[in-house]
This record gives sequence, C-alpha cells and structure tokens, in this order.
Amino acid sequence: MSIPTSILIIGAGELGTAILTALLSHPARQPGATHISLLRRPATLTTPTPETTRLLSLGITLEPGDFVNDPIPQLAATFSKYHTVIQASGFGLPPGTQSRVTAAVLQAGVERYFPWQFGLNYQAIGKGSDQNLFDEMLSVREALAAQDKTSWTVVSTGLFMSFLLFEKAFGVVDFEGRKVTALGGWENKVTLTAAEDIGRVVAELVYVPGGSENKVVFVAGETVSYREVAEILEMVVGGNWEKKVLDREGVKEEVRSNPEDGMIKYRSVFAAGRGTAWDVARTVNYERGMKMVGLEEYLKGGRKG
Repeated sequence: MSIPTSILIIGAGELGTAILTALLSHPARQPGATHISLLRRPATLTTPTPETTRLLSLGITLEPGDFVNDPIPQLAATFSKYHTVIQASGFGLPPGTQSRVTAAVLQAGVERYFPWQFGLNYQAIGKGSDQNLFDEMLSVREALAAQDKTSWTVVSTGLFMSFLLFEKAFGVVDFEGRKVTALGGWENKVTLTAAEDIGRVVAELVYVPGGSENKVVFVAGETVSYREVAEILEMVVGGNWEKKVLDREGVKEEVRSNPEDGMIKYRSVFAAGRGTAWDVARTVNYERGMKMVGLEEYLKGGRKG
C-alpha cells in the first residue's frame, strides 16, 4: 500500500491530538505528499481560537463537518475527499454514532479506515454483555468484514492509562480518597496504553501498514493485575491506600440498580475479566520493537497521554 495522499482525523480530544501529533512527526511522513486534515464542527470554525491558529500553523486543514448530526450522505461526501479516515472520537457519544460514521466511510469508498475500536477485545467479550454499546462495536466489525472496497484496521488498545488513573467515576483509582478498587478480584488483569503511545502506533500503521490491513491488531503499554496497580500506586505515589474488591456479583447488583449508568456497565465488563487483557508479546508494538510507557513510568513522568 502506498503512502496516503490525504488523511482525515475525526476528533480532537486526547486520542485525536495524540494521533495528529504522531502523524506529523513520523519519519515516513512526506509533507508534500500527504495532507492532514481535522474534522471540526462548523460552529467552532467561525471564531479563530489559539488552538485553531496553532493547527493551521502546522499545515493542518480544518474540514467542516459534524459526524454526530450530519446526514450520512453528507458525511460520505466529506469523507470521499480523503484516502484515509481515522475515527478518534467515541467515548460518551450517542448510540449508533460509530455505525453511522462507518456507513458513511463505506458509502464514500474511502481507501483505508481506522474505526473507533480503541479499547477491548470485543470479539472475546461477545454480544450481550452488560455494556450494550459493545454490541455496536461488533456490528461495525461485521460491516467492515462484509465488504472488500475499503481496507480497515482495528486497533485494540485496552484502557487508556489516563482513564484508569484519573477517571474517578470508573471506580478503580481514587487519588483524593487514596483508594484502589479491584474489579472482579486482585488477580484480574487489564491492558493499559498511554494515549500518546496509541497515537504513535496508529501513525506507524498508517505510514507502514506491514500486513495490518483488514484485521484486528493489539497494542499494549503494559498488562497488569489490579494487585500490581495497587503496588505501583503505593510505590510511586506513596502513602497508605485503602484497598477493596468489587466482585462480579457486586457489580451485577450495581447494574440491576442503575441500568442506565454506562460507567457501571463498563465496570461490569472489567469485573468479568474477559477480553480486557492480553500479553504484550502478541502486540504489534512488540513485533515492531516500539518502546511503550508502562504504568510506573507513566505515573513517575506525570504523563496524561
């Protein structure tokens, strides 16, 4: 596969920014040959901001579009201008968003697509889990596998390190309360990757596909047990940490009591311990010799992506 002539990134949050930065700095990038754009809602483009000015100074084009609300044919018309589309926005969006973006990508005939699948091994979890949004992830994969016009790559990353550590609502790490909670048990494991490292891997796969087309690839900064998470927090952060276990039945009860709470549904999947962790040795970053940040290093460096 040749170097992409044009790349559209959807989403300018933690992951989108990391991917954009990595695409700009990758040694295989040819500035004159590859044009990079960022999809932004039209309303945000009417008044220049420091961030807009910064992006434009880097040679980034701001493409107007609203992937949540624009009709699929309109999105397809926008996407059709690009060789590669990277969907880097997904958390907290309305149900059906990823399906409609994928439908627009396929309608546009985009040559290569990275869908919003930067998370768990949804195949291993299967349909019908407590987190019903994961069913949509599987439906997106089915739609991609059922066609042969658009090449696609699913990048399974595990949890973002920032999410485990700083998303208090997830219920694993509470810095203020100095408390760490194991979901399902202390020996349950979870794969963690820093957003910055995910960006580096995505950029690598964009410019140097190396057999990553039309398949699921796995990425990992580190795979740790909840016991190891607690030990690393005590070692790096210091102080006394309260430790508790939220077992599978306890989470199931939370789901029954709060059936509309999406964060509790996430906890239930992690407590089950299926599809949430994999060996670093089976990852694309390991195969390519890419140095990744582990949890201890992440905490010591204060990196949040």
